Amino acid sequence: MANHDIPLDPANPTDEELSRRDVMLIAAGGFATIGAAAALWPLLDQMNPDASTLSLATTDVDLAPIAEGQAITVMWRGKPIFIRHRTKKEIEEAKEVPVNDLIDPLARNANLPNDAEATDLNRAAPEREPWLVMIGVCTHLGCIPQGQSPGQYRGKFGGGWFCPCHGSQYDTAGRVRIGPAPENLAIPPYSFTADTKIRIG
Repeated sequence: MANHDIPLDPANPTDEELSRRDVMLIAAGGFATIGAAAALWPLLDQMNPDASTLSLATTDVDLAPIAEGQAITVMWRGKPIFIRHRTKKEIEEAKEVPVNDLIDPLARNANLPNDAEATDLNRAAPEREPWLVMIGVCTHLGCIPQGQSPGQYRGKFGGGWFCPCHGSQYDTAGRVRIGPAPENLAIPPYSFTADTKIRIG
């Protein structure tokens, strides 16, 4: 009887049998890994932001049509952004407020260090004081304050913003002056890309 006809003894495998078994185990493990990855990919891929979200990562705004004293609201990442072209009177009134009189003494400006004080200069656009760009979400419970549209009540502080839900009032630099809101309206990251154009985000 030839050697290849001898029945294999499972208790004593030869080197050739071991190497074949190792190759089969590695191949099976590889196929299982590829199969698991293929099954998980749709789940992992759905966690990525969709195209519409990515397209809102930045928002470009032309400020040229906004006259002094006017305000507009644009959307950025699903949030309203208040942009106001402030008057000289609004700027002066905001400058006169001592930081010590504020509920929140921090600028809350994403373009400045976290400990920057809430002076009017630290809240306004750098070197373009008339422009104020803020996230229009009340820092109490996330309501949208009034004060962007003509005729809306803007509160007692120089015509800033008023949250009708719980009565918080913000001045013309977007700083909270009457609670229960604990913080100033946040300023998003933005920069001027031209004299009258900004990019938010």
